[in-house]
Amino acid sequence: MKKTLILTTALVSFGFAANADITVMSWGGAYGEAQTEAFVKPFIAATGKNTIMVDSDNPAPAIKAMVEAGNVTVDVASVEYADGIRLCDEGVLEPIDIATLPAGADGTPAADDFLPGAVTDCAVSTDIWSNVFAYDTTKFPEGPTKVADFFDLEKFPGKRGLKKGAKAVLELALLGDGVPAGEVYATLSTPEGVDRAFAKLDTIKSEVVWWEAGSQAPQLLADGEVVMTTAYNGRIFAAAMNEAKPFQIVWDGQIYENEMFVVPKGAPNMADAMEFIAFATSTEGLRKSAEQISYGPARKSSMATEIVFKDGKTVMAPHLPTAPENMGNALETSAEFWVDHDAELNERFQAWLSQ
Repeated sequence: MKKTLILTTALVSFGFAANADITVMSWGGAYGEAQTEAFVKPFIAATGKNTIMVDSDNPAPAIKAMVEAGNVTVDVASVEYADGIRLCDEGVLEPIDIATLPAGADGTPAADDFLPGAVTDCAVSTDIWSNVFAYDTTKFPEGPTKVADFFDLEKFPGKRGLKKGAKAVLELALLGDGVPAGEVYATLSTPEGVDRAFAKLDTIKSEVVWWEAGSQAPQLLADGEVVMTTAYNGRIFAAAMNEAKPFQIVWDGQIYENEMFVVPKGAPNMADAMEFIAFATSTEGLRKSAEQISYGPARKSSMATEIVFKDGKTVMAPHLPTAPENMGNALETSAEFWVDHDAELNERFQAWLSQ
């Protein structure tokens, strides 16, 4: 068996993984740790293939730059759904045939076992995660409870944490302004709707602390730099469970989507990359992931029996974005909308930030 290696390192150049059989790029922090425990370590144990995990604030731009430079050193990357579709359309990714993915543990073919939309031409879902907002219960013992409360500086005074980008921020603004979830993208598709979203953001702009990496949001909350923040739900859950932080998620107005594994065009270890993805997104692989962090599995067979957190006692179902009680005012991210509008809305967002 080959000597195995597990590393988590910052992305500093394109030449960091020359000695690895398989390099997996993900988002770091609690998420990267969960994927290492659920996917990387079991894959090494099962195959003996040297595999490492590396971090990026956002793997999509990194792998696109590698492909365009003709210097691809990453075999598998974890990207957001819209990025998976866009990069596939741009020819940056290798195609993935759903027929090559394993059947569910109950024998159900992968095409029927994965949830609708969880497998695309070039990407396979690793989990269903959510943009939520959370608060410090020592600051607000009685709330907030609704998405509108995030924008209520009078009732809930203090700094807000927001991701520095248009995606999920503009949707949150419209949800906070009373637009029903089912009408958000129709509204955001109009100039008036975009103006409405930015006008809502104007009401809290002076109190916003911007974050860019997923690990920053719970840290801002823990350090007291903000009293509430948008965040990836699994990061808040991990801080509460692993570090006993007094954080509470508000599920009203959550914005959820699939996270996807992709293979960059020209990956140095193509066959091994495909083998890793098939292993990680199997019934057991996705179950193990949900035992590590509160993101929902994208396979029906992975949810066939109760999933328990790694502490051996916390039932995960109520903590998942897909729990029925958490879906009352939930918005599914429109990948098609962001493929079409990402560039223009982020340009508008950057201009708004500088005003």
